[in-house]
Amino acid sequence: MSSSARLQDKVAIVTGASSGLGRAIAIRYSQEGAKVVCADLTPTARSQEESEITTHDLIVEKGGKATFVQTDVGDAAQMENLVQVAVREYGRLDILVNNAGISIEARKPAVLHLTDEETWDTTMRVNTKSVFLGCKYALTQMLAQEPHSSGDRGWIVNISSIMAMIGGPENPSYCASKGAVSNLTRQMALDYAPDNIHINALCPGYTQTAIFKETTTNLTPWEDLKRRHPLKGPGMPEDIARMAVVLASDDANWVTGICLPVDGGYTAR
Repeated sequence: MSSSARLQDKVAIVTGASSGLGRAIAIRYSQEGAKVVCADLTPTARSQEESEITTHDLIVEKGGKATFVQTDVGDAAQMENLVQVAVREYGRLDILVNNAGISIEARKPAVLHLTDEETWDTTMRVNTKSVFLGCKYALTQMLAQEPHSSGDRGWIVNISSIMAMIGGPENPSYCASKGAVSNLTRQMALDYAPDNIHINALCPGYTQTAIFKETTTNLTPWEDLKRRHPLKGPGMPEDIARMAVVLASDDANWVTGICLPVDGGYTAR
């Protein structure tokens, strides 16, 4: 690993790391020199193309440092344990990526008056409460540890969505959950700026993951999505991972509180 890697020797937690965006971010972080704690309900990916080897095993196979912690991101005790394992394993925590998320409405679209309470509660638990819990325990650790030579104590990257910025078709719980993530990001960024903790969010457009396949089947046809993303059509997980590196690196020295669309121009119109 090159000493010029942008995340050299930083310790990062990535939730939802077994597949999709989380897998791409974890792998990219390792390539940039980070020690990665991969968190998910199971280390095995949902998609067939990602299931041949787990994320943490792939990182280790390529010469990086990684470990897996089974975690229900909506459970406070398990999220606290996740941070404790990272510190016990690698000595500190520099980066948290709150990536774990679900879109029940990608499988079962419904307008609000037809949305059942279980869908709403489950979406909020996984997409929003997880961010609260992850930040709560990560911030506690970041405030307690010695800062870097730059004075920075930590970097938090929340994965929101363009659906926090615009309305989406027949997915009220998802839109609401991501809207909460974006504004919580802004609020925390202000509160912890005096402590030199960077807190930002990425707002991906439609990205080609397992959820994307359900979306094109049940919600929005591929051709419509291609038209709505004028720059190269729907994105790939690596497109999000690249920007997740930027927001966790010294390149974001004077950046906090942003909710950055990475969407091929979707929200430009």
